[in-house]
Amino acid sequence: MNDNLKQTLKLLPSLPGCYIYYNNDNEIIYVGKAKILKRRVMSYFNKKHYDSVKVQVLVSQIERMEYIITNTEVEALILESHLIKKHKPKYNILLKDDKKYPYFLITDEDFPRITVVRKKNMNPEKGRYYGPYTDVRAMYSTLDFLKKIFPLKQCKTPKFKDRPCLYYQIGRCMAPCQNKVTSEEYKQLVQQAELFLAGKQSELMSQLKTQMEKYAESEQFEKAARLRDSYIDLKKTLEKQKVVYENTKLNEDIISLLSEDGIFAIVILMIREGRLIDKKDFIYEVEEEDKTEFFATFFKEYYNTLALEFPDRIVSNELENIGEKSLYEEWLNIISGKKVKISYGKSAQGKELQMLADKNARVLLDNAKIKKMVKINEDFNEIGAYLAEKLNLKNFPHRMECYDISHIQGTNTVASMVVFINGLPKKTEYRKFKVKTTEGKPDDFQSMKEVLTRRISHLGEKKWEKPDLIIIDGGKGQLSSVMEIIEGLGIKNIDVVSLAKRNEEVFLPNKSEPIILPRDSGALFLFQRIRDEAHRFAITYHRDLRSKTIKK
Repeated sequence: MNDNLKQTLKLLPSLPGCYIYYNNDNEIIYVGKAKILKRRVMSYFNKKHYDSVKVQVLVSQIERMEYIITNTEVEALILESHLIKKHKPKYNILLKDDKKYPYFLITDEDFPRITVVRKKNMNPEKGRYYGPYTDVRAMYSTLDFLKKIFPLKQCKTPKFKDRPCLYYQIGRCMAPCQNKVTSEEYKQLVQQAELFLAGKQSELMSQLKTQMEKYAESEQFEKAARLRDSYIDLKKTLEKQKVVYENTKLNEDIISLLSEDGIFAIVILMIREGRLIDKKDFIYEVEEEDKTEFFATFFKEYYNTLALEFPDRIVSNELENIGEKSLYEEWLNIISGKKVKISYGKSAQGKELQMLADKNARVLLDNAKIKKMVKINEDFNEIGAYLAEKLNLKNFPHRMECYDISHIQGTNTVASMVVFINGLPKKTEYRKFKVKTTEGKPDDFQSMKEVLTRRISHLGEKKWEKPDLIIIDGGKGQLSSVMEIIEGLGIKNIDVVSLAKRNEEVFLPNKSEPIILPRDSGALFLFQRIRDEAHRFAITYHRDLRSKTIKK
């Protein structure tokens, strides 16, 4: 730490504000906010923080710092978001893919249209926006439904001077270009489309019914029939929506976050007027694995940038980990212009909805992992070559095996062997072992020795092909123990490495320093998947055995 930085730290005030860290190239590398600047900033230079690798690296690069004092903590929160968006510091979590989400735009014209736009093209002067829509296929399905129910103008300029186009003939446009509809009627149609997009179905249904009866009374039967059809179609759509709260107009967002192997899956269930009307899915791959910090970043980014309308209440058990409930409620009130409450979902209804959101997030996460595994398989030649060079392997790792031991205080001890070929699991070649030599006395070393001895005895047999690489779950000590077993069995042409879970470090035989694979690399993800699969397979077998023992 240089003298200028030491002097700045001594002069820090005990006031709210933002702090900005610079490196020796005068680049902003981190921006944060604090209720009390002095206490928050000094915590970075406290040894308690050094459990975090990210903080260790960050602190080692801080050359100087600046700070901006604010009147309140909520002002600091708003300023922090602005500074991060402007400077994009390398050690702040940056959610980079918000521009891909489409929105509906109801244009600001004499006779508005509904179009699809991307975030980067949004301009408030062009009209009113609704979204974002994370499922593009569902969005276009909704657009088709909107055009059927609310036949707004579809052409920017008229196709013909003296007659309506085909859209009018098929009932998908009211032909305002040919004065087939009055300005008042068209405005009412636009307002109804906006009610639908805002989730205000009960108000929309009431309007349609009133308007339909009015046309029927004045014997405008064609218009009444069109509204009747729209009313029936909307009613069918509403019947498909899950009713969450009976007889209420409560609007809520339920948020779930699940993360594994550097993949973060976020689902937002949107409840409007007591009905579940939409689901938004977000997938991110980031190096940062602090779930709470990531959720806080996403929460601020979504409601400050992506969301165009705010619910009455936001529910998520992840919000409890962030804390600062009153701060975030005040911040939401400022940016939304309305009162928004935060709930941790402790009620019976809240827990049920949180479970529903979690189920959706689990499916989203599993699908993302499958897609990544398929990508790894497609790129395996490149990944395998990278691993062979980085880990100094004797063999190209076509066939990788991983072993895991599972027991409770030495009882029902089992082991698993999982096999990945060219980056994909080969489940027909998985094996499970019931360990015999250590029953009743926990000894992972002896258990692994038995399992590897039994495995090696099958070398050369059908479906027991020689592995190119064996991956051990554990650190340097576990690898040394396994190498002792391997060498004792006289095996010399199989590579062996271990993967330590805490910092995901790869240890090599007879090497004191670990190899660090990039956190967002396909190589590390592949190793993590193999290890996790071995653990899952072992613990499933252990539970089955334990269940049979209990029944017996």
